[in-house]
Amino acid sequence: MQPTSWPRVAVYGAGAVGCFFGAKLAEAGAPVTLIGRAAHVEAIRRDGLLFDSPGATRRIRIAADTGPDAVRDADLVLFCVKTRDTAGAARALAPLLRADAVLVSLQNGVDNVPKLRDAGIDALGAVVYVATSMPAPGHLLHAGRGDLVIGEYGARPAFARDDRAPGQAAPRQAAPGQAAANQVAATLQPSARARMVADWFERAGVPSRLEADLRGELWTKLVMNCAFNAISALGRSRYGPMADDPDVGALMREAIGECVAVARADGVAVADVDSLYEATMRLGAAMREASSSTAQDLALGRPTEIDSLNGYVARRGQALGVATPVNRTLATLVRLLERAAPA
Repeated sequence: MQPTSWPRVAVYGAGAVGCFFGAKLAEAGAPVTLIGRAAHVEAIRRDGLLFDSPGATRRIRIAADTGPDAVRDADLVLFCVKTRDTAGAARALAPLLRADAVLVSLQNGVDNVPKLRDAGIDALGAVVYVATSMPAPGHLLHAGRGDLVIGEYGARPAFARDDRAPGQAAPRQAAPGQAAANQVAATLQPSARARMVADWFERAGVPSRLEADLRGELWTKLVMNCAFNAISALGRSRYGPMADDPDVGALMREAIGECVAVARADGVAVADVDSLYEATMRLGAAMREASSSTAQDLALGRPTEIDSLNGYVARRGQALGVATPVNRTLATLVRLLERAAPA
């Protein structure tokens, strides 16, 4: 495959996030198949995907299916299932992936790539910043942003395939002594496959920033999710009113402080509490009309991802000896609402 050609794309778990990024690639010319729930697939096949974005609502003709067969021929797989389904979905997909396919995790949480690796998949990571929802079958509502941070999750596993684009020739053997130098250089710059994926998204109009090691960025996104998601769901609030309320802001700052303490105890470099709090408030101002995925899941009677957000911070904090009373309380209250929500 030449760098200027489009990959064959399969979106596994075509909910709001998967439909957004799959649609952007499809509009730019990539052959894309959305793999998702029957109701959405039927509506998309019949009417196209209704892409409802401020000032640019349109219908996009795009292939859709309920089965995973499209994964077999895909050069690029966007893995967008809920975090609670990561391990099971990874085991199902592992035998279907081509040897040179690139799978990118576009999910909440910080431990999806390790779970994919446990299933034998050499996954690439991505941090997603987009406010989307699916208010009806085949209807994508875009409320704000739509950008990515892409990179490797630490060192790649021993079973990792060659770091090359799909179809690209294998690299020549390094000269004696060069292998060690290449290994050092790889820790200082983004991988070749990360650059290729970022280039595809950039050409589709999706701003994409590269990182050599994505772990710090994943934790930064987790901090923001832990600040917004549970409180948005419990308070039935969009982000704007939360950012405007000083008392809510103080609560969010306490949640952020606990996240930072856990991340640093876990050996992950993240910014200080003040910087992350300011970034979180800027995000709320930029996405005032957004409501969290946790709030959307509760409203629809679906299980939430709280155990990969505030619940994860609480569990990891307990393992590392870091107190997390705010995150533990928020996770507990969301679980209570989960059990009470109608199916």
